[in-house]
Amino acid sequence: QVQLVESGGGLVQPGGSLRLSCTGSGFTFATIGMSWYRQAPGREREFVARIDTPDSIREYADSVKGRFTIFRNNYKKTVYLQMNNLQPEDTAVYYCRRGWNTADWGQGTQVTVSS
Repeated sequence: QVQLVESGGGLVQPGGSLRLSCTGSGFTFATIGMSWYRQAPGREREFVARIDTPDSIREYADSVKGRFTIFRNNYKKTVYLQMNNLQPEDTAVYYCRRGWNTADWGQGTQVTVSS
């Protein structure tokens, strides 16, 4: 049974940073690409970043390029999203996903950027 557990969300002021974590179980983590999405109130869920395997090729949404970094630790079965220079428009529930075309999602973690 696939499980994805996110953590690291919270309230941060504009310009601040957060690091999200997503730990996977129930599948061979090291062989699967992982991705992050987010959903703001009243909006559809949107792609944020993904990281492939084994080459760790990364891709980002234009809105987060240069500010967010996705990376993974296969020994810890964890994918991370380092978010710097956060802005109010980054406020959303952030979800990790196994791959980028599966139905396997985490429960989400709330990120709120506000002064």
